[in-house]
Amino acid sequence: MPLQEHRAEDGGDGLWAALGGLTTRGRSFLAAGVASAGCSYVLGQAGLLRVGLLLAVLPLVCVLVLHRTRHRVTASRRLSPTRVQATGEARVGLRIDSVSRLPTGLLMLQDRVPYALGPRPRFVLDRIEPGGRREVSYRVRPELRGRYPLGPLQLRLTDPFGMCELTRGFGAHDTLTVTPRVEPLPPLRLGGEASGFGDGRHRSLALAGEDDVIPRGYRHGDDLRRVHWRSTARYGELMVRREEQPQRAHCTVLLDTRAAAFDGFGPDSPFEWAVSGAASTAVHLLERGFSVRLVTDTGSCVPGPDGAGGYAGSSHDSAEAAGLMLDTLALVDHSAGVSLSPACDVLRGGGEGLLVAFFGELDEEQAVLAARMRRRGGTALAFVLDRASWAGAPGAGAEQRLQLLREAGWTALPVAPGASLPGLWRLAGASGLAATADTAGGRA
Repeated sequence: MPLQEHRAEDGGDGLWAALGGLTTRGRSFLAAGVASAGCSYVLGQAGLLRVGLLLAVLPLVCVLVLHRTRHRVTASRRLSPTRVQATGEARVGLRIDSVSRLPTGLLMLQDRVPYALGPRPRFVLDRIEPGGRREVSYRVRPELRGRYPLGPLQLRLTDPFGMCELTRGFGAHDTLTVTPRVEPLPPLRLGGEASGFGDGRHRSLALAGEDDVIPRGYRHGDDLRRVHWRSTARYGELMVRREEQPQRAHCTVLLDTRAAAFDGFGPDSPFEWAVSGAASTAVHLLERGFSVRLVTDTGSCVPGPDGAGGYAGSSHDSAEAAGLMLDTLALVDHSAGVSLSPACDVLRGGGEGLLVAFFGELDEEQAVLAARMRRRGGTALAFVLDRASWAGAPGAGAEQRLQLLREAGWTALPVAPGASLPGLWRLAGASGLAATADTAGGRA
């Protein structure tokens, strides 16, 4: 992330406000000076008056110098990286530059960070020479996904005698995005993949691919090497060969966010497991060449309404699509809904390909709705989190809900506390969702 520079000047505060920055030492010197001056008047001792003036003037001169010199300081912050997974580590670099003609005194830095990222980092810097620079850094290790503001940065200036201390703040702040944990999944031959790859794949018109015999009119930017001269002579205008590319397989990742379906909070809660599972699945399938969309129980889709609920992840923007999914899942929260009907309407309204769902607690009514989500002839996989088992209590009816999904054609797997998504992914392959692994396909 590029450095973001912010500037603060000492001269913005009034002199009376600067007097409020006197330290305990400065106040003690000032009080001792006033007392000495009073005693010299009572006792008639001129030497005591000189001592009192020296004690009283020294902190006032320090305040005046610190205020009038108007030390100009710029601060820069660099995040590396700006997007990090939960339990990952990000480095925050701070750079302080002096653009004043006078050296600074002792500098104390404090950067504000949310409580979830740990204690506020503090640094003490020696005086900076005119035009000099100091760089410090600290690390943050977020445990929970979300977006966290970093800053504003606070800078405390002190004089060489420690008589006065002034605080300067930098109003701007930066944002660290913490995405769900993404676990690598084993490569399996997934249902619906053959429709997008292989000799029997469907084809769609595009800007690159194999030749099509149907020409089209020349457009600005078309390669002249693709001009179809026979059609050009026939129609009397430049015509180029139309091109095509394989259509990508589609997948929908469904995430149940109903607050009533999950218990507990924190990084080890069942809801965070489901969010991490949805993120891992979306990234894995995008890497495998799928076009992926994310749907929640509320019926909202990523890509959003502007994409008409379409799929993200063409051959040129898989990384961008993965970033879009992760940024969305970084902020997803519980919904107030109690039914899966909105998601059911979206899924039954159209679409094709693989369906992977992460469900919370399902009662009989919601299990029936979930069973209807599977499209005829499509492949569907469900990870169902049993709230009772996560709470440490015996569950009732969980197996019946799974059996109802299986009878509807789902490959339904229960998720126990501490379950490994890669292990469940393999188990799904052994259960029939992915009947042939990539290695077996290679041997065939």
